[in-house]
Amino acid sequence: MRIVLDTNVFISGIFWEGNFCSKIVEAWKDKKFELVSSLEIIEELVKTLKSFKIQMDELIIKEWGRLIIENSIIVKPSEKLKIITEDIEDNKFLETALEGKADFIISQDKHLLNVSEFRGIRIILPENFLKIFKREKN
Repeated sequence: MRIVLDTNVFISGIFWEGNFCSKIVEAWKDKKFELVSSLEIIEELVKTLKSFKIQMDELIIKEWGRLIIENSIIVKPSEKLKIITEDIEDNKFLETALEGKADFIISQDKHLLNVSEFRGIRIILPENFLKIFKREKN
C-alpha cells in the first residue's frame, strides 16, 4: 500500500500522541506501508515545523526531513495539475500521489478532501484510513 501524507497529518502526528495521525505516522515508521513523498512536500513540512506555535529544535526538524527522505519513495512529479483552485499549493499532493502511484492521500484539508478521489487515488481522513488499514491487515 502506497500513501501520501499531507503536512497537517504529519504535524498532528508529531506533536500529539495517541491520535489518528500519530497512529499513521507510527505505522509508517514501523514500515506497515510505503510513504510516497516529494522534495516539495518535505520542504513544506520543514517550513511548517520551523514556524509552528510549538517550538521544535532545529536538529529534530532536520531529523524528520532525513527520516522521510531515507524511508520513503521520493518522486519528482512530471505533471503539473490545477485541480484544486482554492489553494493551488495543495495540488502538489495530487501530483506526488499520481507520480508515485499512491493508493491514498491522507489529509485533514478540506480542499483535498472535497476532491475525494483523483485518477483512482482516494483522498480520505486519517480516521477513515485507519479503518481501511485495519481491515486490510486482517
